[in-house]
Amino acid sequence: MRIWSLHPRHLDRMGLLACWRETLLAQAVLAGRTRGYRNHPQLERFRAQPDPLAAVGAYLGVVAQEAHSRGYRFDAARILSPTPVGELGAAIPVARGQLDYEWQHLGRKLRERSPDDAARWEAAGGPSTHPLFREVPGGVEPWERPAAT
Repeated sequence: MRIWSLHPRHLDRMGLLACWRETLLAQAVLAGRTRGYRNHPQLERFRAQPDPLAAVGAYLGVVAQEAHSRGYRFDAARILSPTPVGELGAAIPVARGQLDYEWQHLGRKLRERSPDDAARWEAAGGPSTHPLFREVPGGVEPWERPAAT
């Protein structure tokens, strides 16, 4: 499961679709609708919020907006608690090291599967966060499971 801290505009088609599906799975876990993935570390930051379903709903809403801007039809009715990011209060902190880790991880994926998107990634110059998150100093988040290089 990869719930990106990066803004979904950085993702290619495959990454955006995977992000949508995997975050819907996370939503199901948080809603108690599935037995699998209950202890997945990517869920820690959502569980730490006063209303985890609203937080994941806000995340999904931004992903759905990005998909819509690209002409994809993601079914926003699948969001259990659609909440605008601005209504959640404080943004969820994400460490700069985590953003850098995800940025490099995404770059590797794009170079493997999508040269055009890899060029767009390169031209971006660096990561921007999903609007649900705010950057703070620090390394890779403790819930991350860095892949072997």
